[in-house]
Amino acid sequence: MKYFNYNRECMSRDALEALQLERLKRQVNNAYINVPMYRERFDKLGLRPDDINCLADLAKVPFTVKDDFREQYPYGMFAVPFSDIVRVHASSGTTGKPVVNGYTAKDLENWGECMARTLCGGGTDSSDVVHVSYGYGLFTGGLGAHEGSHRLGCTTIPVSSGNTKRQITLIRDFGSTVICCTPSYLLQIIETAAQLGIDPKTLPVKRAFLGAEPWTKAMREDIEKKLDCKAYDIYGMTELMGPGVAFECEEQNGLHVNEDMFIVEIIDPETGEVLPEGEKGEAVFTCINSRAIPLLRYRTRDITSLTREACGCGRTLARIKRLMGRTDDMLIIRGVNVFPTQIETVLVNVEGIEPQYQIILDRDGSVLDNLEIRVEVSSDIPFDEIKVLERLQKKLQSELHSAIGLNPKIKLVEPFTLERSAGKAKRVIDRRDLYGK
Repeated sequence: MKYFNYNRECMSRDALEALQLERLKRQVNNAYINVPMYRERFDKLGLRPDDINCLADLAKVPFTVKDDFREQYPYGMFAVPFSDIVRVHASSGTTGKPVVNGYTAKDLENWGECMARTLCGGGTDSSDVVHVSYGYGLFTGGLGAHEGSHRLGCTTIPVSSGNTKRQITLIRDFGSTVICCTPSYLLQIIETAAQLGIDPKTLPVKRAFLGAEPWTKAMREDIEKKLDCKAYDIYGMTELMGPGVAFECEEQNGLHVNEDMFIVEIIDPETGEVLPEGEKGEAVFTCINSRAIPLLRYRTRDITSLTREACGCGRTLARIKRLMGRTDDMLIIRGVNVFPTQIETVLVNVEGIEPQYQIILDRDGSVLDNLEIRVEVSSDIPFDEIKVLERLQKKLQSELHSAIGLNPKIKLVEPFTLERSAGKAKRVIDRRDLYGK
C-alpha cells in the first residue's frame, strides 16, 4: 500500500480525535469572531465558543446550507482579510448566485495535500503521467487534481475538458497512465476511441479518479472492463474545498475522509438528529483546518453512511459509503421516491444498451406524472430489427419495475444520439410544473 502522509492517514483513533477537537475549538472560535453570520446565530442560541468542549458538542452548532453562501455572496463567509486570499473558486451558479470559496496560501497547501493523498490512495506515484480532464478555471476540479499531482511528483498534463479526439491523441502520445475527470466524460472518451477504431484497452491509462457527479458501482465495472483500468471514486465540493475531501483506496470499499481536515457526521435529513454509525442519512461536514472559510456543519444533501471499521489498506480514517443519491435530487413520481442512480444501476446491467440515458418527466393533464427513459442501444444491436428491440424494451421495463415500482416508458435510441458533455452529464429533464411557475 502507498501513503502520501502515513502519520496522518494511519493515526490512532485517540490521537486523531484529540487533533480534531483541538482544531474544532479553534475553528469555532474563528467563525464566531470573524464571520458575522455565525456570531449572530450563536448569539441567538445563547451558544459561546467555549461551550464546545468535546466532539459530541459539535451537535450544538447550527447547520450551514448552500443558501447561506448565496446570501453572503461574494465574500461574506470569509474569516480573513481579503489581502490574505490568494485564490477564489466558485460553482457554476446555474441555479442562482454561484457559491464562492476563497483560499489562503495555507488552504491551497492543505488542498494539495488532500489531493495527493487521493491519488496516492489509488496507487499513483511520481512515475505516473496524470492527464487532468476536469475543467480548469473557477471550477475546483481541474486545479485541485493538478495541485495534487504536483505534490505527488507526477508529470501533469493540464488538458482541461472538451475536444475529445484530441484528448485521446494526447493520452496515447504522452503515455498518460492516470486520468482525472467525470465518469460520464470518461465514458465519452471510451466510446469516441472505439469510434476512431482504437481499442480503449490499448490506451495507457491504468487508473481513473472520477467524481463531480453521481455514478454507480455498475458504471464503475463498465468503465474498468472497457478501459482495462481501476476506477476510483473521489468526493468533494466547492463549499468544502473542492475534490479531495474523501477518496477510495485500492480496496475500493468506501471513501476515506481526510479527518484531520474535516469532521463528518451523518444526520437524519428530516430531523437533523445525528445518526449512529452505519445508518444511512445526509452527510454533514465541518472544515476544521481551513483558514479563509471556517465552515461549520455544512449540509451536503448527499445520502450515505459512515463506518470506522478497519480497512484493509491500513488507514484509520473513517469511510463514507458510495453516495446513494441526494435529498434534493430525489424524484417523487406518482408518490414514489426515486433516485436517478437507482435507474442507472438497472440500465448498466442490461446487455445490449449503453450507459448513456436521459430521464424525462412530464405531467399528463397536470395530474399524472409520466416517466420516460431514453437509452442508447449498443452499436452491435441491429436497430432495424423490431423484434430484437421489442425484447430489449420489455426486459428494461421489467427490470425497472422491479427496482423502482413504476412502469416507465422506454424509448430506445441509436448509438451516439443523446447529447454528450465534457462536464457533468444532464441525466434528468423535469418538465412538470410542480410549483405553478
